[in-house]
Amino acid sequence: MPKTTQLRIYHVRDGLLDEWVEKWRTLVVPLRLKFGFEIEGAWLDRERNQFVWLISYEGTESFADRNSRYWASAERAAMRLDPKDYLVSTETREVETVR
Repeated sequence: MPKTTQLRIYHVRDGLLDEWVEKWRTLVVPLRLKFGFEIEGAWLDRERNQFVWLISYEGTESFADRNSRYWASAERAAMRLDPKDYLVSTETREVETVR
């Protein structure tokens, strides 16, 4: 399968931006990497209370199939991290590198 990259923009609830980043960094990133995803960068827009990141996958499955396996995993359930507790809204775009 070709490499798929998603740009994800999360509008985080007021007062929870730093807590979200810490949970993302310590819980989400290690498991995403274990499932074969690559984190290509992450940024904060404090003025808009937004967290922005790039995630990619290139493997034998489609991004969607691998993402479904990630969400269905026992490890993900064990996190007890519900994005709805932190995120007001999300936007996901598939993007490609300009060469």
